[in-house]
Amino acid sequence: MKKEKLQIFKPDFLKTFKKTSDSTFLLQTQNNVHLSVQVTHDFMFRFRYSANGYFEDDFSYAIKPDITWKTPVFTFSETEAALIIKTALLICHIQKQDLLITFRDQEGQVICEDQNGFSLKSDTKKKRHSVLMNKKIQRKESFLGLGDKPFALNLRGKKLENYGTDAYKYQEETDPIYKTIPFYIGLHHHISYGIFFDNSYRSFFDFGHKSKDEVTFSAQGGEMNYYFIYGPGMRQVVERYAWLTGTPELPPLWALGYQQCKWSYFPEKKVREIADGFRKRKIPCDVIYLDIDYMDGYRCFTWDKNRFPHPDTMLKDLKKEGFKTVVIIDPGIKVDKKYKVFQEGIKNEVFCKRENGTFMKGKVWPEDCYFPDFTHPEARSWWANLFKELVEAGVAGVWNDMNEPAVFDYPGKTFPDDVQHFYDNHPTDHRKAHNVYGMQMSRATTEGLKKFRSPERPFVITRSGYAGLQRYSSVWTGDNTASWNHLWLANMQCQRLSISGVSFAGSDIGGFTEIPDGELYTRWLQLALFHSFYRTHSRGHQTPNEDEADTEEISEKEKFVPMLDREPWTFGEEFTEINKRIIELRYQLLPYLYTAFWQHVTQGTPILRSMTMLCQKNEVAYQYDAQFGWGDHILACPVMKQGAEKTSVFLPEGKWYYYWTNELYKGSRKITVQAPLKWVPFFVKAGAVIPQYPVIQYVGEKKIEELSLHVYYKNGEEKSSLYEDNGSDYQYAEGKCNHKVFITAGTDTNLTIQQQTEGSFATEYDRYKVIIYGLPFNLSVVEVDGQVVSEVQSEQRFGVHYQFLTLTNWEKIVIS
Repeated sequence: MKKEKLQIFKPDFLKTFKKTSDSTFLLQTQNNVHLSVQVTHDFMFRFRYSANGYFEDDFSYAIKPDITWKTPVFTFSETEAALIIKTALLICHIQKQDLLITFRDQEGQVICEDQNGFSLKSDTKKKRHSVLMNKKIQRKESFLGLGDKPFALNLRGKKLENYGTDAYKYQEETDPIYKTIPFYIGLHHHISYGIFFDNSYRSFFDFGHKSKDEVTFSAQGGEMNYYFIYGPGMRQVVERYAWLTGTPELPPLWALGYQQCKWSYFPEKKVREIADGFRKRKIPCDVIYLDIDYMDGYRCFTWDKNRFPHPDTMLKDLKKEGFKTVVIIDPGIKVDKKYKVFQEGIKNEVFCKRENGTFMKGKVWPEDCYFPDFTHPEARSWWANLFKELVEAGVAGVWNDMNEPAVFDYPGKTFPDDVQHFYDNHPTDHRKAHNVYGMQMSRATTEGLKKFRSPERPFVITRSGYAGLQRYSSVWTGDNTASWNHLWLANMQCQRLSISGVSFAGSDIGGFTEIPDGELYTRWLQLALFHSFYRTHSRGHQTPNEDEADTEEISEKEKFVPMLDREPWTFGEEFTEINKRIIELRYQLLPYLYTAFWQHVTQGTPILRSMTMLCQKNEVAYQYDAQFGWGDHILACPVMKQGAEKTSVFLPEGKWYYYWTNELYKGSRKITVQAPLKWVPFFVKAGAVIPQYPVIQYVGEKKIEELSLHVYYKNGEEKSSLYEDNGSDYQYAEGKCNHKVFITAGTDTNLTIQQQTEGSFATEYDRYKVIIYGLPFNLSVVEVDGQVVSEVQSEQRFGVHYQFLTLTNWEKIVIS
């Protein structure tokens, strides 16, 4: 039998074009390829291609639901060879001969251009197709983004795949892994742009791997549907992508505190021991996790009555000690006719089915399971209602795991392609729904916590998800390993996630598998100090043949070998004291982090900012990818090498104070600083005002009666922000919040600090401790709101003198 060939469709000469709305054009070629061009903003265009004139329903889980499109000002013109659309920032050139697209800025610099452009391959026998876009790589172009990929930040020369995968013990350049975020940033000639390929099928990105001069992105189904997002600043690109796909709500403040987890803490006695261990050592901690062993035979939404006979009492006691409890919930529901959740799922018809009408059945921890179709609103509503009893017992947050979805007994360890999904009234099979499954699960979980914990804000963490997942959940980087290489990978992954719109992210501190030594754990704790999600998590046991076994093959019948505990005090007294100080510093910096998170929520600004973002016009800085900006005024330079006592850093433009010595350095250059194990190297930008809490053991432990403002002198002007609300509910949406702006202005002989406040939130504190560093003159007079004060004191910090004064509410301080 003759082998049937694929049909390939590519645009030929433009036949007709018309304007279908105020901002959209429809182009048709002679061979019936259609291209829809929408001008969404002066910085953003959307392109949709069809090989037969038919476009799918315009539905996406990635785009924020309340998005509103406003027609931007633009001009349209036609030449013999091209159609030209101009906005205030961009010139879009569409070639008539083959619909190849080129973007230029107003100076004529090429930003992005098609090489071979769009193509579609159709396999009529299998009734499947794939879509592909091919573009030209510009000189010295770097590529960043794509979510949690365990690669160096620059993806140039790499080929990558997007398909949510349970990647236990993944290593450097393992691909794919858990998340699917088909958004990348191109950076060349000091300008940047973004491409968001909104297609939830298995997709592929090639950044010069097959051909060094070409970048391609493709998918095994669906439409060629992508957004072009211009900067020219990389920060602008990320903020505009966040505008498109949404930002999270503000989390409860306790969710930014330190969190302790293990597979698994049980029975109840062990959980209480862990809690007591933190409090008696005075190591701050807000959250303790319960992994799958708290359940009755791994049945979700149940308790093991032998291990946890009185969960409500335990959770109430933990709450009194300042601990929130987060429990794991997986998507697999055990096939058990006596199990209430299973009975309800059958009754409500929420479980996924195969193409032949049978239920999708797969083995996970409880053995045979059925799985809800989270792309159905009724399934999400049913799932949300299941959290009632857990919340009433005292559960404060939920951890969604295994939601790629992962199963143990199918090829690829996930659902087969023929599983059917409702896809919010756009029925499809698993090929299209796979990558959104985890995202829609966390969406349903968030809805449940909002319903039953109201008015408290929800806290959810997910392992898998698609673009836009940040609207519903925080994330972690999955089952990593205790190694120095994985410390570096955690750094790269969290920076990459932040670039990809997901700032509420972290890694398993110390590594999930294998055993770290004290130095590695401490350096990891230091790196994670700057990650919004701050959790230690480890695997509490291993099989005798750990290197050969996979977690999916483990059962309770196997002989487990205990692994080293992973609490901050388990590595000896020396490390315990250092780890305690690191976590204390995290709590002191909570107001700074919360402000950066507010900025992320309201503006889409990433909390972690890569050196390519901070120093976009200085290519030397790109090499220092292990350091990053944290919020507006801190440069984090975590140690990535074993045994290091010094570290080399590249400082961005401006002047910077080394936090531990208060020494001032000029920027735009490389320096070397001391970095003993007790220090996590970071710098504060000159002119900054860094707010700090006193040391607390958990959020809400005691009334914050005094806020410290650490002021770093600069000859010139600098603005800093502080955002405040009650950190727990939604009163901020009613205006019960504050946004304070501190403006510092320094000269050779004086320093002025102004405070401007918007909002009506009544803070707990009524006292400020204003601490000044780096004055180049001898302090003689201090005026507060026009009145001379004399309560200026001097202290030493790390051997360096600084001045401070204690004040109640004030608007202007003048120091001379």
